[in-house]
Amino acid sequence: MNSARGVTESELNPAGLVRTSSVVLAELLRGVSGPAEHKFLRSLARNYPILTPTEKNWIESGEILANIRADKGFTPHKLRDLHFDVLIALTARSHGSRLITTNRADLEMINSYRKLQLEIW
Repeated sequence: MNSARGVTESELNPAGLVRTSSVVLAELLRGVSGPAEHKFLRSLARNYPILTPTEKNWIESGEILANIRADKGFTPHKLRDLHFDVLIALTARSHGSRLITTNRADLEMINSYRKLQLEIW
């Protein structure tokens, strides 16, 4: 049960529709603070398909970030922070997948550069 939304696993994944991103897994593994978290993430990686950015996604992410820098004047540090979010978004988009996130501000901004199937929780 997803306590935040009251949704069961079978409702979230009725026909194997849940996917995860290799970028998200890497970010989460980087911050693991205990064996239970590590075990959960390894289980996630084993039991759900993992979507990985393609060469095209990487190149397009650089183009989008250049446009964001030109439009918004973001610092290199902010652009580096956004890079993984852009890669996650482009990977989901290239698979025709809905991107579910709690990161409203950044993903809505990225959505203004490339239309996404975006769901904010």
